[in-house]
Amino acid sequence: MQIEVLRLGHRLPRDERISTHVALVARAFGASAMAYTGQHDAGLEESIRRICGNWGGEFPITYEKSVTAVIKKHKRDGFTIVHLTMYGLALPDVLPAIKSRGKILVVVGSEQVPREIYELADFNVSITNQPHSEVAALAMTLDRLMEGKELEPHDFGGRIRIVPSARGKDVVETR
Repeated sequence: MQIEVLRLGHRLPRDERISTHVALVARAFGASAMAYTGQHDAGLEESIRRICGNWGGEFPITYEKSVTAVIKKHKRDGFTIVHLTMYGLALPDVLPAIKSRGKILVVVGSEQVPREIYELADFNVSITNQPHSEVAALAMTLDRLMEGKELEPHDFGGRIRIVPSARGKDVVETR
């Protein structure tokens, strides 16, 4: 399964931390790339590149001007569009249908999401029909899609690696 993430409407300085967390969760929970729209943020891109440099793995992050162009391109490339919204259908109800698809673009909002996104999405999905964090919604969705595989130990080949410990912190530099 190939999963990518699209973060909508990134706003400086308001969304710097949240958009970084969206990227970190996407990377750690099994997505292969992230695009974002709104305001271009070289700092966000550099932060994620630095994390990949230290912790390993590849996680491309790109800025895109047009939300609809990104979604339409992914549709042409065979992706299923999954828009996370508290107004959508419950994730457990649509998860089997989503998982049957090979490529998934998970769309995560920021500012008020235009109606067109709801119409372009193949699935409008909620984690709960209550206000919540887009970071939490993304984490829950990716965990369900990956069936917990993202929690298994992985060696990303980074310069830094954590050795799991019952007490304390054990961090090793591999190079």
